[in-house]
Amino acid sequence: MKIKLTALAVAGALMAPAAMAQEMTIVSWGGAYSKSQLKAYHEPYSEKTGVTIINDDSSNEAVAKLRAMNEAGNITWDVVDVVASDAIRLCDEGLAMEIDADTQLAPAPDGTSASEDFGDMLVSECFIPQIVYSTTFGYRTDLVGDTPPDDICDVFDTTAYPGKRSLEKRPINNMEWALLCDGVAKEDVYDVLATPEGQDQALAKLDTIKDDVIWWSAGADTPQLLADGEVIMGSTYNGRLFSVIEEQKQPVAMLWDAQVFDLDGWIIPAGLSEERKQRALDYIYFATDTQRLADQAKYISYGPARASSAPLVGKHADLGIDMAPHMPTDPNNAKNTFLYNYEFWADYRDDINAKFQAWLAK
Repeated sequence: MKIKLTALAVAGALMAPAAMAQEMTIVSWGGAYSKSQLKAYHEPYSEKTGVTIINDDSSNEAVAKLRAMNEAGNITWDVVDVVASDAIRLCDEGLAMEIDADTQLAPAPDGTSASEDFGDMLVSECFIPQIVYSTTFGYRTDLVGDTPPDDICDVFDTTAYPGKRSLEKRPINNMEWALLCDGVAKEDVYDVLATPEGQDQALAKLDTIKDDVIWWSAGADTPQLLADGEVIMGSTYNGRLFSVIEEQKQPVAMLWDAQVFDLDGWIIPAGLSEERKQRALDYIYFATDTQRLADQAKYISYGPARASSAPLVGKHADLGIDMAPHMPTDPNNAKNTFLYNYEFWADYRDDINAKFQAWLAK
């Protein structure tokens, strides 16, 4: 059954904060990304409401932990930041609340409904999008010689670019890049990856660089490895690379080729008490309005998920530089993108991940 909260009920809840919990645990990814949320969402919300927000950086384990919490009957998280494919899985398993966008999310300033403003970004009834981001590669400008990498397949070329690479310790993105660089056409990648033979093909390509890979689990790992000179190139989220390049002024540059577009956003766990549920809904209503999503882009180079937020994206809050050219959606950066298939990974992730982890252990 879809949970609905009328506009009148939202207004009533806002006038009666005593009916809501006064402490929240919000789960996200840590590093520069959590800092951007702290500045754009958490601090303004706490200032407005007096609510204490506890930050937890466990989003990379969100599915497993929410399953365990549900089984134990003890949900300790109030709002959780997840990628779209994880939101679909959590929704399908009944571990996330369904949200009615037009009654539980703020309309655009001109009155446009939230469902129209978010549009195709609403890929699940339980998912409230925040950002469009990409997973891509950064490389050390001082370690790549006179010919910087400009093609995703340069990651697999250890002759031209000797040295360690960092890749995420999961199959997503790695398997797609491997097939692209093993000759599979972009439009055929997911059809091939759906077969055992295609999965083996991807792992065989990854085998060619396995000895040169440092595997990462947290989004902050690759920026640190690049800053320390421990890897010549590595994958991570484009906003993390923006931070190491523009804020830390490290000798790092972006390899945008075959960047994988993805969505990230909030879910509210199912099974919260009424007080905690109302607080979570109140926070979501605030944190995903047009201005707040545009505000996050002042701190990190991710595109806001609302159409009405895009014109409000301006300069970095501290650096004073225009943020639009640093977005993954900028035309100069999006010449060759790869579109992440949410439904494929929602269906295949557990099986392919088991195969990938077994390959890693060999």
